[in-house]
Amino acid sequence: MKIKDAMFLIDGELRAASEGFPPMRSPHEGIAIIREEYLELEHEVFHGDHEKAIEEAIQLGAMAARFLVDMTETKTEPQAEED
Repeated sequence: MKIKDAMFLIDGELRAASEGFPPMRSPHEGIAIIREEYLELEHEVFHGDHEKAIEEAIQLGAMAARFLVDMTETKTEPQAEED
């Protein structure tokens, strides 16, 4: 698989997760989600099958990207009303 193909799959998973779930609220929540995805990948690598491991790797990549997006998104302050 080429890098652009892998990134396309991760992007699709990231978009689906962003539509289905709220943003990560803190770095602690984010790392817990990433850890869960990693452990699922680890399980599939050691005890599952190759196709499921690929699916889990895509999900792990998407959650790492989601962490970057959610933890660096700029929060805008409400503008004061002008008189």
